[in-house]
Amino acid sequence: LIKNWDTPILIIHGEMDYRVPVDQGMAAFNAAQMMGVPSKILLFPDENHWVLKPQNSVYWHREFFDWIDKWCR
Repeated sequence: LIKNWDTPILIIHGEMDYRVPVDQGMAAFNAAQMMGVPSKILLFPDENHWVLKPQNSVYWHREFFDWIDKWCR
């Protein structure tokens, strides 16, 4: 249930993902924002379920580890 969300959430989504529609990632992000849960979304327009392009992978890793450093210390 969304009302029980309180853990910061980082959503990483490829807009070409056929397994999980991008609308679901956006809905989760919007719900977290409405509940005041610290949240961030990374959208990759040119990626599928996996982030494979080198430039996107570098960005993905930088943002992921920055998030971990911020919220898991």
